[in-house]
Amino acid sequence: MSAQNPSVGLLATCLVDLFRPEVGFAAVKLLELSGCAVSVPEQSCCGQPAYNAGDPADAASLARNVIAAFEPFDYVVVPSGSCGGMVKVHYPRLLADDPVWGPRAQALAGKTHELFSFLANVRGMRQVDAACQADAAYHDSCSSLREMNVRDEPRLLLKSVHGLKICDFAEKEVCCGFGGFFSVKYPEISARMADDKIADAKARGADTILAGDLGCLLHLAGRIARNGESLRVRHAAEVLADMAAGPAIGESEQ
Repeated sequence: MSAQNPSVGLLATCLVDLFRPEVGFAAVKLLELSGCAVSVPEQSCCGQPAYNAGDPADAASLARNVIAAFEPFDYVVVPSGSCGGMVKVHYPRLLADDPVWGPRAQALAGKTHELFSFLANVRGMRQVDAACQADAAYHDSCSSLREMNVRDEPRLLLKSVHGLKICDFAEKEVCCGFGGFFSVKYPEISARMADDKIADAKARGADTILAGDLGCLLHLAGRIARNGESLRVRHAAEVLADMAAGPAIGESEQ
């Protein structure tokens, strides 16, 4: 493909596939609007759960599957800083001693991008044609912020959404408490961190929480439902793609 119409392989992620496929559809729409030819190849888990659980052998096996599936594309784009960070940061470490797969992991890492960063920094997107009536607080996931270095890009794009007001959390670099296995190993601490994040959003006058990582969003939506709060939770891609008319995460389809 030419530089004007690059081929993009969308790494949809397990959570998007199983819990919120709308995020994948929104990502495809945004990428196509930016001029990309998008494919969603047959793919496995990126291997992050195994890697974080101390199972490098299975993580490496899954990493090789992902590398083989996505090598043909000009870019790999991920609507998740967490899975994106696994490919970009941890694959090269995981396969560093493998003379065949190590270089292939490095090559794939070099063309892997988080969705909002890719749209803004690679494709030069600055605005979208979308509307959403909401006062939203934007949550930076730990992986997006610290592994993928994504901070300003989602805010830049969200500013162009008609009717949407965006604010930051007072403690915008603080984890929401999900952290994958952290929420399993330390549920009480995890729940308290989520409750603090929700209270922070309410104190800012937000009626909606937006983010770019579905793990964080599912965690927060679960605590909101359990606590009987009225905040809505959405992946920012849905808002940017003008696909936020349906139920928010955790809301009934009825």
